[in-house]
Amino acid sequence: MPIRHMIIHQIDKKPDGSPAILHLADQALPESQACETLLQDFNNSYNAKQGKGWGLFHPESGAYPLCGMLAQCLAGRQTFVDFSREATEHLCKLLEESNLTTGGHVLFAQYQQGITDYLTIAVLQQVETVSVDDQLRMISTRSLDAGTVTLAARINLSEWQSNAKSRQYISFIKGNGGKKVFGYFRDFIGCQEGIDGPGETRTLLKAFSDFIEAEEVPEESAREKTMTLVDYAAAQTKLGEPVSLDELSGLIDEDRPTAFADHVRNKDYGLSAEIPADKRTLNQFRRFTGRAEGLSISFEAHLLGSKIEFDQEGGSLTIRGLPTQLTDQLKRAAG
Repeated sequence: MPIRHMIIHQIDKKPDGSPAILHLADQALPESQACETLLQDFNNSYNAKQGKGWGLFHPESGAYPLCGMLAQCLAGRQTFVDFSREATEHLCKLLEESNLTTGGHVLFAQYQQGITDYLTIAVLQQVETVSVDDQLRMISTRSLDAGTVTLAARINLSEWQSNAKSRQYISFIKGNGGKKVFGYFRDFIGCQEGIDGPGETRTLLKAFSDFIEAEEVPEESAREKTMTLVDYAAAQTKLGEPVSLDELSGLIDEDRPTAFADHVRNKDYGLSAEIPADKRTLNQFRRFTGRAEGLSISFEAHLLGSKIEFDQEGGSLTIRGLPTQLTDQLKRAAG
């Protein structure tokens, strides 16, 4: 994960209502193991966060100047250091206008992962840590807490510059620090929500269930394909990457690698080629299955409590919204 630029500024904001004090760095941090460790720890924490939003920049304006500052930097008309200083000054201004007391150390990190360039912007807090020195004495130190992140955004610079139609090149943490705090930080980034991650994930899972039913996939194979989908999507989420519909299709059916992708496109589910999977929604998508004496039951876990109710004492299931095909067969048998 080559780091192109990294710099940290500080907004010192006291809870007594006094004006914030800016401490702006004059130069970027030199390459070091400490920088790599900080960024790795941050990415691990950020990728694991549930409830992230995905979106795009508002058009540049006085209210949303960051995208213009960033464009100037990437075009070489402003240094990374000057860009980060100007951006932090704007962040501090919004902080004061919002009457918030949350300052911190503002991290700017431009780095490459694979062939993709990213910019991470985050407000980190310091925490007290205890360690042991060479004489085995306990010492107390302060360190940046990259594992507890509430204000952060990551911009896919490559996609922003190459795909003008994209609506998901920015990801950001939603609401963990309170609506007001989250709002001021999102205004600072100048981001508008463009993709509904949970909604897209639910649509993907619905398309998958329809595909399994349409293809009349046997129970054991359906279970394997479900685990393939969930494992792949979870792995992509852990990496901070979207789910590729074509790649997923190839994993679901190696013999017919385009079958699922063709099903999604032909049925017009409205899904993008890349989907920002929502971890919480994925965790709800598990199948309960069972077979005994000519009876075979299989359903997704997220239906339990909505369309399917389980009576534990009576050992029975109540199913609402039966498939039309099954209903028609039952009506014919009853008649």
